[in-house]
Amino acid sequence: MVDSVEGIRRSESFFGEPGVAGFTHRAFTKSMGLDDEDLARPVIGICNTYSELNNCHRHFQELCRAVKYGVLQAGGTPLEFPTISLGEIFQSPTSMLHRNLAAMDTEEMIRSQPLDGVVLLTSCDKTTPAALMGAASADLPAIIVSGGPMLDGYFQGQTLGACTDCRRLTAEHRAGTLDDATYRAVEDGIVRSAGHCMVMGTASTMNSLTEALGMALPGNGAIPAVDSRRLRLAQASGRRIVGMVAEGLRPSHILTREAFENALTLLAALGGSTNAVVHLPAIAGRCGVDLPLDLFDEISRRTPLLANMRPIGAYQMEKFFHAGGVPTMLRELLPLLHGDQLTVTGATLAANVADAAPADGDVIRSLAEPLQPEGGLAILRGNLAPDGAVIKHAAASPELHRHRGRAVVFQNLDDLRARIDSPDLDVRRDDILVLQNVGPVGGPGMAEVGNFPVPARLLREGVRDMVRISDARMSGTAFGTVVLHVAPESAVGGPLALVQDGDEIELDIPERRLQLLVDDAELAARRVRWQPPAPAYSRGYGRLFLDHVNQAPLGCDFDFLVGSDPTGVDQQAKF
Repeated sequence: MVDSVEGIRRSESFFGEPGVAGFTHRAFTKSMGLDDEDLARPVIGICNTYSELNNCHRHFQELCRAVKYGVLQAGGTPLEFPTISLGEIFQSPTSMLHRNLAAMDTEEMIRSQPLDGVVLLTSCDKTTPAALMGAASADLPAIIVSGGPMLDGYFQGQTLGACTDCRRLTAEHRAGTLDDATYRAVEDGIVRSAGHCMVMGTASTMNSLTEALGMALPGNGAIPAVDSRRLRLAQASGRRIVGMVAEGLRPSHILTREAFENALTLLAALGGSTNAVVHLPAIAGRCGVDLPLDLFDEISRRTPLLANMRPIGAYQMEKFFHAGGVPTMLRELLPLLHGDQLTVTGATLAANVADAAPADGDVIRSLAEPLQPEGGLAILRGNLAPDGAVIKHAAASPELHRHRGRAVVFQNLDDLRARIDSPDLDVRRDDILVLQNVGPVGGPGMAEVGNFPVPARLLREGVRDMVRISDARMSGTAFGTVVLHVAPESAVGGPLALVQDGDEIELDIPERRLQLLVDDAELAARRVRWQPPAPAYSRGYGRLFLDHVNQAPLGCDFDFLVGSDPTGVDQQAKF
């Protein structure tokens, strides 16, 4: 058994400790109603990210009960514990600021408790990568169970998606084409059930990628949150984690370089969220796997877009699930995948999807008839982004794929808010909007503000998209010609910090180029004058974040957390 010393599980070592330590461990556990028979079984932790401040996770108490039933059925003892719950809607300045904190919380709780395996309940954007990061570092048997996407929204016969239509309708309201009463009325029908956003946003993307990585049972990515099959998946996961403990099957056996390449291939075919370009390198870094940005581009170029999903396509997660969901996608993609990769089922990826439904040709296209010949993402380079930038070009306006324009620069979010709708703003429809100091350090936390709004005056003139460039992220539910994750970021002196109003910028997506058309001598003079912005924090977790966060191409993990330190029996706390 991989997770033992001479066949002894971690929980056996803890509860069987001689002397006062073992006596105390058993006595205090029995105070919770458990007996010696319970303590003789594998102890399975259920990491529950339920919170009343996280709307996407409000059904997790029921989901947790289903996992417990499964653990008990398989002969384990389930013990629930909480970790930080990251809800994108409520957290300020951004839940991304706290992803690494959640990963640390998850890792340390797994590492410090007498657990033999863990089921990780995740859903909203940052909880899934945080759980994978923590589990990879602790390296005990682990399985992901997502809360699932919410049901489709409806209003007056229209199918709506959160938050793709939140942005679309807000733009129309700012343009004056949608009245106040209708704008407010839509609120009642766009988010109508438990679950995360029902388009192919970051939550849907990351929870789908858990299947390609091999860290979740088939179906995890798309079963709707309120569908009873989600509860049955949770119960099956509870049963399976007990088997994984018996087999000694750890994340380090599953999260290989080939598994990450499978995830990148699925990401490209889904037209998934640009945020995965930050999260996957962070998870991989915990496993000692390097995922350079150029690999994302290489795989995207050779992988066709198959998922006809919003914000790129026509459909949402309910239809995707009924069309076969992630298993069907993976079955269709098998010629491009490492199908022999081990998964939490104990079988290979190819075996997991052997019986999946074939592609329906509409919601999920075939390799022979894709939605687009390349995947949804592209990596850009040039003197404006020497370490790279990302764009979801499948969601960009085709006429802007090659564009040269004059820069209109906003120095930070406060500057943007103050001037974006000013009637005095010198801006034309063919300009390029630039937002500085919103990256990992400058944000702080790299908030989802990269798809910042088109100026209201231009909206009223009929403009609905412009090239926008920043070192921020954007929600996976968003759309438009938006260049993101520019690295190095402006707050640490990246070239983005040197852009001034009136500079000419060239974007060429087919050539993967992002170029600031200013001569080197002028840029050198500007660099001499440049001063970094004042740090956002002087103490606490915020200061820790600013001092240790890596740049976007490395996943924005903390420099001291890269790599794993597998948990073993000998690391169990003693009395």
